[in-house]
Amino acid sequence: MPKALGVYVPAVRSGNYIFTAGHIYFTDPTDATTLKKGKVGVDYTTAEAADIAKGIALELIATLKNEVGDLDKIKRIVKVVGFVNAPDTFEEQPEVLNGCSKLLGAVFGERGVHARSAVGTNSLPRNVPVEIELIAEVED
Repeated sequence: MPKALGVYVPAVRSGNYIFTAGHIYFTDPTDATTLKKGKVGVDYTTAEAADIAKGIALELIATLKNEVGDLDKIKRIVKVVGFVNAPDTFEEQPEVLNGCSKLLGAVFGERGVHARSAVGTNSLPRNVPVEIELIAEVED
């Protein structure tokens, strides 16, 4: 996992909940300079952006594993919030975030079914196309 690109940590545990920072996609997870950049609907199709969201889901899962050690300790993915960098006319934010949601469901089964917000924006840090954060409930 790359180090955080700012003054923050990738996740914080408070009680039985883990709150992740926004995660972005790196083509090489060991190298923070390998960011995907650009706008969905301009530089990436919806399907390509959904694949990026799927890659971010893998990074989020790695962050959760780093926090709890064993993914069986994840009781449920509570909420996912995703931001899609796109032109004002782009309307397929939910389809982009489905890439993340489907992978979380595949990995965690019923525990991976979550509430979600899919937000469109005209800019994201470092000009990345997608940023995703989540909240997970964990065992004591």
